[in-house]
This record gives sequence, structure tokens and C-alpha cells, in this order.
Amino acid sequence: MIRRHILTLAAIAAPGLALAQAPAPAAPPAWAQGRPAEMATSPLAPHPPRLTATPVERIPVSALRLPAGFHAELWAHGLPGARVMVRGPNGTIFVGTRVIGRVYAVRDTGTERQVSTFMQGLTQPSGLAIHNGALYVSAINRILRVDNVEANLANPQPVDMTAAFNLPDAPHHGWTHIQFGPDGRLYIPRGVPCNICETDGERYALIASFNPDGSDRRIEARGVRNSVGFDFHPTTGRLWFSNHARDWAGNDNPSDTLHVNLRRGEHHGFPWCQGGFQDPAVPATRLCSEFAPAAMILGPHVAPIGTHFYRGTAFPEQYRNALFIANRGSWNRSRLSGFNVVMVREVDGRLVQEEFLGGLRDDAGQRFLGRPAGILTMPDGSLLISDEENGAIYRITYRR
Repeated sequence: MIRRHILTLAAIAAPGLALAQAPAPAAPPAWAQGRPAEMATSPLAPHPPRLTATPVERIPVSALRLPAGFHAELWAHGLPGARVMVRGPNGTIFVGTRVIGRVYAVRDTGTERQVSTFMQGLTQPSGLAIHNGALYVSAINRILRVDNVEANLANPQPVDMTAAFNLPDAPHHGWTHIQFGPDGRLYIPRGVPCNICETDGERYALIASFNPDGSDRRIEARGVRNSVGFDFHPTTGRLWFSNHARDWAGNDNPSDTLHVNLRRGEHHGFPWCQGGFQDPAVPATRLCSEFAPAAMILGPHVAPIGTHFYRGTAFPEQYRNALFIANRGSWNRSRLSGFNVVMVREVDGRLVQEEFLGGLRDDAGQRFLGRPAGILTMPDGSLLISDEENGAIYRITYRR
């Protein structure tokens, strides 16, 4: 018995034999980065997305509230995770997603909308753009191009342009909205790989543009923490973008914002300043007074994503060229905010914000029924709004 113990101890101490190590504590999830120690037990956390199709009878069309004269109908369903929408030259609507990794194609036969999974198995393909009949798909650092896309719905053969664009592969805030500008260039934001940090300003916290082949990269806007929605003014061509402020700084600070990029390379404040909020987590080597103020404060943690100028003529005059913003809704706040679509327009020389689509946030019960995500003007002047939570697309029309 004694000899067995001696042999065992000798084996443990023998050179080259490693002692068993206790497993290292798991790293906190990315969304918890920057959470104060006193909030370690906070119940606040991102809302898990619904990844299965919502039955038609549970899609909350009847709950939607719109201004007088506007009407909502269920236009398409069975698209779990639906976010951005783009329209092909022949009318196919392509729909990007994030967590579920799919791109859908929706075809309108005149009597119904046929939904199919066009691509799948991608990493957060939330960015789509159409150019010369080709569909560009952004999936973190991957850029794929499907030429003559509407002729290849059944068997897409994407061209991999990842190396040409050379985007960072960090997944945190790596999902993007992409869009071709009036200059024919592809605009691609890159959020920061953190909640709040000082980072490489040549790679992160910016909006860049490229030639369609990925060449001639230019930085259009700097100091942009995480823009998941932007558009170009229909008459001036200026870049307008919404921006997500950081989490874990309180219920009401900082607010998400809307910006107008007045000159190439303009700096919009991150990490030092977000919507007029001088961030105490970063050394104050630069002050909010050094940066152009945001065009509008959108509200704390409303999470603006779809950001789209209405280009139709079917809505009343005050809606033409107005900016619509889909607020996906908060998680880092004790009381919900967002979960709606707002309209921003100019009145007497100043920007005003008003709710356009409501009814998806239940303030009394502190729950939400849906999460607006993407916005698209159709040729007939109607407006499509995607609902990521319910995998649905609503069609908004106006009848005098």
C-alpha cells in the first residue's frame, strides 16, 4: 500500500508529466464587454432572435399603428430573421439576415409572394446591394457577387471578392449594411470590435467606399461606432447614416444618433463623444466640442438599422424625400425603447422626428411584438418594412 502511494507521487512529480489544470473561466460574451462590476448580475442581455417561421395568425399586422390614411398588410412571410431588402431589376426582392445566415428571394406572381432560400450557410449576411444586375452580399469580411442574379435564382454561382475588399474579419459589430452610392461606388461600414475602446481608426469605426471590384478604398466617414443603416439624399446625394451608441453607460446615455456626412473623411466623435455624451470610459484627449454635432438625437438604445429615404410619390407631399428609420429596439435599458419606425423630415429649417409605424412595443407589459429592420420603396410608391422577429414583410400604402 505504501509502495503504491510512493509510485503515484513519483509519477506526478516526474519531469514532462503535466498536472491537470482547472479549466479557465469562460470569457464574457461580446455584448457584456464594458459592463460595470456592480451590474454583473443584471438581467439585461440581448433578446434571442426567433429563428423559425412565425405562423401567419401570430404575425401582429392588426397591432400596427400608422398615421391617418395609411394602411398595412402582410406582404410576405416565412423569412426568419428578415432584415435588409433590395429589389432586382426584374422585381425580385432579396432579403438579408443576420444570425440565421440566409439570403431569401421573394417573387411576386401578382396573386401571391413566393419565398425561397437563395443562399444559406453564410456568416451574418445582413448586407445586400444591387449593381448592374448583380447582387453583392456582405457576410462580415466576405463579399460575394452573383452576376445576372435574377437569371440564376435556382443555382447561384457567387464570385468570391473577399480578397479584393480585404475587410476585417472581427465578428463583433462586423455585420454591415452595404449600398451603392450615386457615385457608383460601394459603401461599406465597419463597426468597432468592442463596446467601448480606442481602436485602429484606419480599419474600424468608419464608413469606406470602394470601386465595384474592391479597388480604390476611400474612408468617407470616421468616428462611427456602428452604423447598420444609411442612405443618400435623393436630391443632394449626401450620405446620411444612423449610428448605435455604446452599451452599459446607463438607461438614457448615450443616445443613438443620425448624422449627415458633409465632407469626405469627416470625424463623428467615437470613441470620445457619442451624441454629445463625453464618454468617461475613454481618456478625454478629445472633446465633443471638436466634432460636428449629430444631425439628430434618436433616443437611448433604440437601435436604428434600416435607414431609407422615401423616393415614391404615392404618399402625401410631406413624406416625399423624408427619411424613414427602423428602430429594431433596445436590450440595454430597463424599459424598452424603439421597436418602431420613425420619419425624419425638415420643418421650418430644422429636423423633426415623428413616429410613423408603432404598435409593436407594449409599454405596459414591457414586451415587444416585432422588430422593424429593413425599409424599401417600391415602384408603385408603397413602402415595404421587414420585421426581423416575425420573419415578415409589411406593405404600407396610402389611400386618400
